[in-house]
Amino acid sequence: MLSLKNVSRTFNDGSTGFKNINFKSEKGEIIGLLGTSGCGKSTLLRVVSGLDIEYTGSVKINDDLIKAVHEKVGIIFQEPRLMPWLNVVDNIGFGLNDKKDKQKEAQTFVDLVGLNGFGEHFPKDLSGGMAQRVSIARALITNPEVLLLDEPFSALDAFTKMQLQDLLLKIWHQYQATIVLVTHDIDEALYLCDRIFILRGQPGEVYKELQVPVSRPRSRGDEELAKMKATILDLLDLSQVENGESHDDIKTTTTK
Repeated sequence: MLSLKNVSRTFNDGSTGFKNINFKSEKGEIIGLLGTSGCGKSTLLRVVSGLDIEYTGSVKINDDLIKAVHEKVGIIFQEPRLMPWLNVVDNIGFGLNDKKDKQKEAQTFVDLVGLNGFGEHFPKDLSGGMAQRVSIARALITNPEVLLLDEPFSALDAFTKMQLQDLLLKIWHQYQATIVLVTHDIDEALYLCDRIFILRGQPGEVYKELQVPVSRPRSRGDEELAKMKATILDLLDLSQVENGESHDDIKTTTTK
């Protein structure tokens, strides 16, 4: 279980990234953080991951207080961040350190993310979608209890994005990790998440918590999801700029 209690992040220049964030997740829940640029979503993810420990409040996984990088937390960034001198198998197995049969286990994850036959390829030979599949496998091979995703599909074309969203759900069904997804894409949040937290303001605060009532498997064209999208658009108030917020990066195009 992941829990955040009164979590705030203030920087050295006195600015505040976000404040008073509170939520708890159940095991295996997919939580979405949706909001405009500047409301602290990615900074919050860095805090949960242990990459940024200069926060107030408490972040816990089960009973462990996060004050450093945690072995049970995996993170997938917007860009793959692969090591160009390592092939696909070695990139995936990098986090296993000196574990026995590392290559054999890495090959299992090559197959899991649909890259069978590409294990010996290097990052320069991969498409963007393939590289992100490697990134997903690298995060999963350490068997994290919490998986953090920072806009992992935003740089991909629409069709590749949908394929990787479905791949993520397939893997999630198998491993049941708790997932926290940062996204600007309303359709993506509605398709993937159990709950969505709307963040607004600078510093960012939780403006609204929404439960997605549609059971899985979900249809991208579901009428209930379309209604929820309209609600979210109203909550984000895209018709005007409030408190210095920028709404340019919120994606409002429905994917059929």
